[in-house]
Order: sequence, then C-alpha cells, then structure tokens
Amino acid sequence: MSNLSRRKLITTGLAATAGASGLAVAARLALRHGLIPPDHGGIYGPGETLTYAFQRMLTRHSLAREFPRSQISKTPFANVVDPLGEEFKRLQAGAFTGWRLAVDGMVARPASFSLAELKSYPSRNQITHLACEEGWSFIAEWTGVPLSHLLHLVGILPQARYVVYFSIQHDWWDSVDMADALHPQTLVTYGMNGGELPVGHGGPIRLRVPRQLGYKNVKYITRLTVTDSMKGFGQGLGSVSPEGGYAWYAGI
Repeated sequence: MSNLSRRKLITTGLAATAGASGLAVAARLALRHGLIPPDHGGIYGPGETLTYAFQRMLTRHSLAREFPRSQISKTPFANVVDPLGEEFKRLQAGAFTGWRLAVDGMVARPASFSLAELKSYPSRNQITHLACEEGWSFIAEWTGVPLSHLLHLVGILPQARYVVYFSIQHDWWDSVDMADALHPQTLVTYGMNGGELPVGHGGPIRLRVPRQLGYKNVKYITRLTVTDSMKGFGQGLGSVSPEGGYAWYAGI
C-alpha cells in the first residue's frame, strides 16, 4: 500500500471515528436536556435527534419571518386532499356552526370549542410563508387564536410535553412539542387573507405552525390531546409523517 493511500485510509478512519464520537456526545447532551424527538430510533434517528436538539437550543424563542401585505401571494396553492366524507359535507352545509374543537388529555379542564367561540377569543394576524416539502410555497395572511390561549383556558398540566392534533381526514394527525405549542405564532387558524379560511386551505380551522414545513400545518382539525408521551399514538413516532418517511420535526 502506498503512503498516499495509507494516509487517506487513516484520515478517513479518524474522521469516521470523530463523527461517530461526536454523534454520541451530542446524543447524550440531547438526552440530558430532554431533547429527544419521538422518531429518534432507526437509521435516521441520530440525525433527527441532532437536528431537533440543536434547533431547540438555538431557536426555541425565535420568530418566523413576517412579511408586508404587498408580498401576499396572488394565487396561494391548495394541494388536493382526499374526499372528506359525509360528516364534513353536513357540517359544511350548516356553515360549520356545528364544528367543534375538543381539547383533552393532560389538562385540568377538558373543553370543546365551537367555531364561534374560537372567533370570540383574542386573535392574531400574521403574514407568513407556508413552504411544502414538495417544492411549492406561498405567503398569506392568517387569522386565528393563539394555541397558547386555548391551552391556558384548559389548564395544561406541568408534565405535558406534546400537543397532538387530529383532522377530520381519516387517520391524519400530527403533534408538536410545547415550545411550538406555546409559541406566539402558532395559531388555531380560521381566517385567511381577510376572509374565512377556505375549505381548500383547511377551513373551517387549521393549525398554523409557521416555524415548520407545510405538512405540520394540519387541515380540518377537530381535536387536540395534550400528553407527556407519544407511545399511545400510532406507531409512537409523533405523527403519521415519520411513518411515511418524513421527519417528525420539520423546522425551517
């Protein structure tokens, strides 16, 4: 073996060892600070853990960029969804007056909110960018009640770690940690660009998480469950997204 190839082999080996050692150290730090994502297992688990832990340590209180009204997209894209079923049609025919958002789990006062009740609470407008992992994106003005306000009303318990949210779409759900759940820009959204939230964009209500990719912004939500563990939900990975190959944490 030549000196050059031997040197290259040694260098490559040292880099790999350093990389593996660094991953191990970072994983221990993440564990110490409670920054292990639900999808931490499997071949991509160390990478998901590092991404989530570093993002949380560096950007826990950061804000998503908000834009001037002049930059609102003229034709915001609405991706196609599967048929929503007869129950959705019935609610839509009644102008969604019968729509309810239940909040349960690790809360002191479980509750169920109508669309009218949600609109009666302090609202927030934000002009933010929604980016999809498929490559499309748009900027829109979103109106809704901060999720933190609803969580304050129901009284989340101290040990709570996640908020799981469910759609009327069959088997569609996701979750966020408390950092995003209590973030001021995370909204239970019912309005878009000065009007009602269109059905194509998730109306009557959609969770808006502007610090994460589009698939975390689940449409047609009907229930929120506060929990300290994801083990009882689906495959325990935090949402249906990692079950299909995407990351649970999709920070941008």
